Amino acid sequence: MSKRILVSSLVGVVAVGGIVAGGLAVASASAATEPTVKNSSVRYVAPSDSGAGSLTFTADVSDDSGVRGLKVIAWPASSKLDPTEAELRDVDSATCRSTSAETSRCTYTLPVTKKDAAESAQGAWYVSALATAKDGGTAFAPRAATFTVAP
Repeated sequence: MSKRILVSSLVGVVAVGGIVAGGLAVASASAATEPTVKNSSVRYVAPSDSGAGSLTFTADVSDDSGVRGLKVIAWPASSKLDPTEAELRDVDSATCRSTSAETSRCTYTLPVTKKDAAESAQGAWYVSALATAKDGGTAFAPRAATFTVAP
């Protein structure tokens, strides 16, 4: 066998091996999951003469790398705000507590004073949430929950 054929064969094997290895790396990278936001709920309690009210949003966030955090914002449907994923990066954070290596229960609580309630739009409100995993993956829930502010 000539040196030219041997060298060509080795280059071919290395190239094919690189393609196969690259394919495996891509397959394993695409196998990583994005975070999920599940079991979300919201509870709005109007303030009364005996004290402040509150808005509490709770959700279970999961990712195979673990959960870094959850950003949350509540907004009135009548405002037509419809926040984007990018806008949620700069809003309030929920408090997340691990329930397993991959899942956290995240809770966001906002006190609501009588003044806040009086200045708030009446009717339907939405809660938008942005979950971030420890590996940097994100999941955006534009309408993770709905509640009503009544007069």
